[in-house]
Amino acid sequence: MKSKIIPLLCTAVLCFSGCVQKADPLENIPSQVVSVIEENEIEEESVLLTGNEIIDETAMLFADENALFARAKEICGQMSLEEKTGQIFFVRFPESGVLEEIEEYNPGGYIVFGRDFENSTPAEFKEMTAECQSASDIPILIGVDEEGGTVVRASKYPQFRAEKFKSPRELYDEGGMEAIEADAAEKSRFLKSLGINVNLAPVCDISSDPDNFMYERSIGLDADGTSMYAVLVQNAMKENGMGSVLKHFPGYGDNADTHEGESRDTRSLEYLSENDLVPFAAAIENGCDAILVSHNIIEAIDGENPATLSAQVHEFLRNEMGFEGVIVTDDMAMGALEGIDIGDAAVKAVLSGNDLIITSDIQTQYNAVLQAMKSGEIGDNRIDEAVCRVLLWKLKMGIIE
Repeated sequence: MKSKIIPLLCTAVLCFSGCVQKADPLENIPSQVVSVIEENEIEEESVLLTGNEIIDETAMLFADENALFARAKEICGQMSLEEKTGQIFFVRFPESGVLEEIEEYNPGGYIVFGRDFENSTPAEFKEMTAECQSASDIPILIGVDEEGGTVVRASKYPQFRAEKFKSPRELYDEGGMEAIEADAAEKSRFLKSLGINVNLAPVCDISSDPDNFMYERSIGLDADGTSMYAVLVQNAMKENGMGSVLKHFPGYGDNADTHEGESRDTRSLEYLSENDLVPFAAAIENGCDAILVSHNIIEAIDGENPATLSAQVHEFLRNEMGFEGVIVTDDMAMGALEGIDIGDAAVKAVLSGNDLIITSDIQTQYNAVLQAMKSGEIGDNRIDEAVCRVLLWKLKMGIIE
């Protein structure tokens, strides 16, 4: 049985003072997606159960969730300031010296890229991930961007897979949602066999412009179709032991590539709530554990800061959309943050409400955050909140037993 506690995510929508225009994205979840979520819950909770037994089983789910959270708090309470700092970093896998880096920084996890597969074999790669886990005092997240299509890190190399995974668009055109669901399950088993426990997917962005960089990475459907896609992929990944990270909140649309530089989203909050936010709302209602925030400047919420570094955007995600899981930054080395001191960016990312920072410079950003914690700029409550969310995610996935 899945440990998903949905009711808390679907209750009252709180007032968000940072927006002039009030909108409720939860109202726009398509009915067919809600049906999928409800059917999934009934199937999970009603096996051999009827009547009051279902209520008792729901109470057990809450008790299990509370027990995991208590365990996360217990682990966090035993950690040093340095260990807590490391736990909030999701680090690009280094070309050399990974075991020494684990010993020094105790990172929350690593993200592997194409170069880490290119000159390796499946057996060698699995051995490497096992060595990393053994070297870490706290089991680590090992993540990858294996979206399919234009973004594949492992399956592009024939020694790992005869054919690279197809894009969501191609899969949908060939076999609809059944093909999407089967692919997500196969992909999860493939990655898990290599020692990977997190796939930074699915892409929940809605793009209609073939010339836009996000077009080929999206499934190519409207808000309703993309919502169904997000829920099915999320469920298939969870059922096959793979952590998911939905991206890129609050949705790129057809805006510019933040790998290259600044991108401003000038669309209204009403438009976003009826379109781009809908897949994220559906996934949150379905119990998603992690969401990645983009570097776009969302003028309807905060016209000054990239979403990654915006407290208002994070408050919106927490308060308006009811998300209680891990908020992950997009890669902090991307062009949209050029001109911002890399250490200052990491500190601001934590203060804005991120729980996990994707970094290519662990030394600089770790030391900046650690110093900010020692000086009191980052309070104990903020760092403990972030660390507990990361630990809870690991506990729910079984990475920490």
